[in-house]
Amino acid sequence: MCNLYSMTSNAAAIRALAKVLKDSTGNLPLFEGVFANGFGPIVRNTAEGRELAMSRWGMPTPPKFLEGKNYDAGVTNVRTTTSPHWRRWLQDPQSRCLVPFTSFSEPDQASGSKTLNWFALDAERPLLFFAGIWTPQWASVRKVRDGETTDDLYAFLTTDANAEVKAIHPKAMPVILTTEAERDLWMSGSWEEVKSLQRPLPDGTLSIVATGRKKDGPHLDDGAAPPPESNASQPSLL
Repeated sequence: MCNLYSMTSNAAAIRALAKVLKDSTGNLPLFEGVFANGFGPIVRNTAEGRELAMSRWGMPTPPKFLEGKNYDAGVTNVRTTTSPHWRRWLQDPQSRCLVPFTSFSEPDQASGSKTLNWFALDAERPLLFFAGIWTPQWASVRKVRDGETTDDLYAFLTTDANAEVKAIHPKAMPVILTTEAERDLWMSGSWEEVKSLQRPLPDGTLSIVATGRKKDGPHLDDGAAPPPESNASQPSLL
């Protein structure tokens, strides 16, 4: 499962690619590492159109897995889409979201070393999106020391691993939307129309761009400065 990813693009690029009409994030920073139960940007549907907003990573855990616990750290990855627990969010387009990212990390389970490997489209880490779900203003104890908090929550879907990810992490990879048509369908279609999007990327699509570190971004490869704000859009994959 993916419990660490980066988003080192910028708000302008997200707004352009995801057709965002409202931005509630303010001055969006670089996210060299988004960790489970942390916060990251998502694109969600609202009455005024798509909104770029911050949310907490980890959807509510199915109750049967919370027995005996006094906190819920959340579920970051959703695989079993037939579960009644997830159905309420998956079937409602208003509860689906796009999760922007530039690379994601998987520990090397194939060799047993657990070394982190960062996957991206290529070394430039162009902006892509996970297929996500979200829920607003959920009250729960995420960390015992913090007590009960009320948060907007999100997670994203996983699926079978493609060849590159399978060589490192055989069990799964995130569901990645690479074209405008896929993003639009995910955000507006019925579940019958969108469920086929839960599939791995074609073999040969991803590259390992970094290993052995807990943060990622092209500027970390050679110590260069972070990329400047840009309005440039990204071509879709075919």
